[in-house]
Amino acid sequence: MNVSLMLLSHKNMLIVFSICLSLLAGCTSKEPPPPPEKQAYSEVLTIGLIPEQNIFKQMERYKPVAEYIQKKTGYKIELVVLPRYGNVIDSFVSKHMDGAFFGSFSYTLAHAKLGIEVLVRPEDVKGISSYHGLIFVRKDSRIRTAKDMKGKRFVFVDKATTAGYLLPLDYFLQNNITDYKTYFGETYFTGTHDEAIYDVLNGKADIGAAKNTMYERLEEADPRIREELRILQRSPDVPENALALRKDIDASVRSKLKEVLLKMQNDPEGINVLKQFGARRFVETTNKDYESVTRYCEHIGLNLDTFDYWS
Repeated sequence: MNVSLMLLSHKNMLIVFSICLSLLAGCTSKEPPPPPEKQAYSEVLTIGLIPEQNIFKQMERYKPVAEYIQKKTGYKIELVVLPRYGNVIDSFVSKHMDGAFFGSFSYTLAHAKLGIEVLVRPEDVKGISSYHGLIFVRKDSRIRTAKDMKGKRFVFVDKATTAGYLLPLDYFLQNNITDYKTYFGETYFTGTHDEAIYDVLNGKADIGAAKNTMYERLEEADPRIREELRILQRSPDVPENALALRKDIDASVRSKLKEVLLKMQNDPEGINVLKQFGARRFVETTNKDYESVTRYCEHIGLNLDTFDYWS
């Protein structure tokens, strides 16, 4: 092939190539690529749950509330059920948690040690937003007084609980029991209220302590509790488990969560979620609501700043 033909061939190829590029450009201009998918959530919030009961039941109870918050605020809620009440406090540092549903004593501890700030707590279907502690025995035992308890087996829930630890300590103090570890034949912690109740019901322990809301919930499901257990003592009322957030969380996040939870009862979907949760609504909660717990600690000589909830 001579040089002129080769040049002509190359020129034709360039023309064809240019036409193709123009056609492609025309196609893309008519059909622009879809915009990038919008992020579903602007933030992830890790919320801890105290081990009030079996972790699967606890997760089942709180999950609909988390999903409702997520839907209404756009914040993805990751629930973490912790194996011990004390874990809630430690996990704020180790797991970078944003908040938790605290019991009254665990919140008082967390506020004193970490500056955690309370937000809201649930009010039950009867309009009650508090609970109290119970000390109970089997009806077929001969235990009726603190004197009858000497040498017996006492089961607590956890050292970071009001009902499962502070109430018994106050009861012991009122009855001149200065060292419960030597007064009883055995003492131990179950970690959950339901296990403490069932340990007494099933004879593993002679005396137990737990919160009344868990006791009553189990009583409805298991008639043996009403038939076979006897309540010996109850504590004053303290705030129900409340949602509290770390002190440095963004004010807009705090405000949005609070608004959604306080208005749930005005929304048909929210009413259904509250019903599953066992509540009528959420109510605003402040540190002032925990003054009774602080007085409780002072009465039994417990220093919140130095209290060791692990040992």
